[in-house]
Amino acid sequence: MSEKIYEMVTNRMIQLLEKGIVPWRRPWRVGAAVNWKSQKPYRGINTMLLEPGEYATFKQISEAGGTVKKGEKGQFVVFWTWLDKEDESSGKPVKIPFLRYYNVFDINKQCEGLQSKRNDQIYEHDPIEEAEKICANYIDAPRVMFASGRAFYRPSTDSISVPPLCDYTKPEEYYSTLFHEHVHSTGHVKRLNRQGIAEIAAFGDESYSKEELVAEIGAAMLCGVAGIDNTTLENSAAYVGSWLRKLKDDKRLIIQAAGQAQKAADYILGISFEDAF
Repeated sequence: MSEKIYEMVTNRMIQLLEKGIVPWRRPWRVGAAVNWKSQKPYRGINTMLLEPGEYATFKQISEAGGTVKKGEKGQFVVFWTWLDKEDESSGKPVKIPFLRYYNVFDINKQCEGLQSKRNDQIYEHDPIEEAEKICANYIDAPRVMFASGRAFYRPSTDSISVPPLCDYTKPEEYYSTLFHEHVHSTGHVKRLNRQGIAEIAAFGDESYSKEELVAEIGAAMLCGVAGIDNTTLENSAAYVGSWLRKLKDDKRLIIQAAGQAQKAADYILGISFEDAF
């Protein structure tokens, strides 16, 4: 059973990543996936498996007087339980961890007869002037849309989606996220024509992983230009480190990615090669 769950989780992660959604970097706070009945946020791998929303099991929905819409399919979440076993060598009782899963439904999209219990806190921030200037001066920038819980760049439509500023506890993380997606957009064929964006790359493909390094390093560079690097650099470093481990800690990749990130940052800032000297 555990092997089946591992495969399900892996496949779901691949689907998310192939859509351009990197689920483990989510500095925004509004729009998390929570259990509808308890309003407690899902933890661990479940935060990566579920889209933002309120979820309940079929039993919870039925007991509350609601129904699941016809044709809707549940999304799985996983959890650990402990099984009582007897140690073969000592004969003493022991507890063995056992991974299980169950299906949940988004009560706002997939159900009828239930009311939302959410009270998401939003944050009031003043825009950071220097960061706003960088975005405004990106001459042929892609269209930017705002949606809670979603951050990605889609080359096919040359568009960006990011959670709005009010979803972040720190405004600096909003700009770091926005810069990350802007750097991705410079790879479009009509801009810098970078392999990780211009060519379709599946999760696990080296060019895909390198592109994530380029985007995060480029975002860190732009944060530095905007004067907000100290508050975002730690998060960026942890993120970059996760991709380096994916690429077997090849330190040369940092140099290669940094070079491409610099070109991307310069493009956004409107700096040509000649201007840099």
